Formats: sequence, C-alpha cells, structure tokens
Amino acid sequence: MKCRASSKELSASYETGRMNMASIGFIGIGLMGHGMAKNLIEKGHRLTVVANRSRERVDDLVARGATEVDTPREVAAASEIIFTCVPTSNDVEGIVYGEDGIMSGAREGLIHVDTSTANPISTIKIATDYQARGFRFADAPLTRTPKEAEEGRLNVIVGASPALFEEILPVLKCFAENVFHVGGVGGGHKIKLINNFIAMSHASVVAEAVAVARATGVNPKALYDLVSAGGANSAMFQMIMPYVLEGDPSRLQFAIGNARKDLAYFIAMVNDAKATGLIGPAVLQTLTIASAMGNSGKHMAHLTDVLTQLNGSKNLG
Repeated sequence: MKCRASSKELSASYETGRMNMASIGFIGIGLMGHGMAKNLIEKGHRLTVVANRSRERVDDLVARGATEVDTPREVAAASEIIFTCVPTSNDVEGIVYGEDGIMSGAREGLIHVDTSTANPISTIKIATDYQARGFRFADAPLTRTPKEAEEGRLNVIVGASPALFEEILPVLKCFAENVFHVGGVGGGHKIKLINNFIAMSHASVVAEAVAVARATGVNPKALYDLVSAGGANSAMFQMIMPYVLEGDPSRLQFAIGNARKDLAYFIAMVNDAKATGLIGPAVLQTLTIASAMGNSGKHMAHLTDVLTQLNGSKNLG
C-alpha cells in the first residue's frame, strides 16, 4: 500500500501546506459522488473506487489516477477511510453487510463516512455494529448541487464524536466549503431529513399554489410578481417558478422519487421519536401519488404539472 498517512499526519499536512496521501475508498460515483471523488484525487489522496451505473464517471476518475475494484470488500481492504454516496439506506446496508461488503474486508480502525441522505435509525444500527468490531462511522449528508460538488464547494453536515470529527475534517474540506458538526453519530442524517422536510414541503405548497392558480384562471406570472415582492417569497419559490414561466427545470435538480424517499425517512424518524407529525404525511402522499403516476425520475418543479393534471386542468401556462 502506497504512502499511507495517519490522521495526525494528515491534519498536520494541511496546516503546513504539505499534502500527504491518505488511502480513501469511494462507493457511489453519481452526480454528487464524482465531484467529491475528483476533488479528493486533486488534493493528493490515493483513491479506490468500485464501478456503478455510470461507466463514464468511473472511467474519468481512473484516468485521473483512481484504482478501480469490483466489490466494497476490496475497497475496504485498500482504504483507511471509505465514503459512500448512494440513494437509500437499503443501499448503504447492502454495501456494509453484503457478502462482499465492507464488513468482510475492513481492518480495525477503518472509518466509514456516509454522505447519503439516509434513515438515522439504520445509521445508528450500522455505527453500533461497527463499534463492536473496531470500526468507526460518521454520517455526513450534503447540501448544494452537483455543480458545487465539482467545484469542491459542498455543505457537509456531520454526525460524529468530537474526536472523529476532527480526524476527518481535513479530508471533508477537500470537497466542502462549509462543514457543520451537529452532534453525535446520526445527528447529520436527522437534521438533513428535517431540512429536506422543510424544503420539500415548501416545494409541494408552491406546486399546489400553481395548480390552483391555473384551475382558477390566475395568471402564474401575476402570482410570481406578487409573491416575489412579499413575505411568501422564498428560495424554493424562485427555484420552481422558472419552470412554470419558462419551462426551465434546472434550478431545482432534485427528483420527485428522492423527495418521496426522504419524506418517508423523515416520518419514520418522527414515529420512532413518538413526536407529532401532521404535515409530513400529507407531503408524502402528494409525492407518492406523483411517483405512482410515473414521475419519480422528474425534477420537483414538474410537481406543478402533476397537481395541475390531478385538478383536471389542461392549462399549463
């Protein structure tokens, strides 16, 4: 194994401007994962990746110097730190517990950092199982978009012990502009789900408002002008309305199916805490209907059209 650096050596290298290599594994080379992995290579780290659905992104990383292997087990055997960035907690658990998973190939002291938006109930289970085997776990979900991932300017929300947070912080800074330590393990995934609950609830409200405007003959441009000048305005409103007015869905590149998954995790977390949750189920039902109608892969701005169709209106202007 080439040029392995301890966490103390790695931290010191950042402070002095010297960049030692760390052996890092990355599983989940999607839109977000590619940019993160690319920045890790560019900052001098030795990277091992496992192929997924995007052959082009993996090939790009290999051309930059990454090593490709076939299984998470091989990634674990080659790595001091493993990052995962995959769609669901089921995916994370498969990577961890599968026949050729991380558990079967990890060495004592391995750090697994999960940047997925995941179910904190699953996160805490994995962390507990890791601890019993001498491995360590941090949840570090992300905000911002693939553009910022490529630029190394993501926001990262970390749930980890203070000691582990300090250990992984220099590596996180390779692809992050802002890093928030929000508590112990599971804390990152919890607050990310709360954040996404707020965002997707607001997106659903905006979509319903647009659908009602169309059904009642209100000009969406007039609605846009009024809301933009008042207290109901928001970043989410401004991301959705370019699609309504101009057909441009690019301001909110988040799939309806992913939003549904996050709301389901949020409600599971609410129920596990025996907390009050009244709005979440309504938002989940909206997203479930939209997904069942074949829109799971479409961006959230398309929810305006789904609700318009449910109203029986053909007016999408």
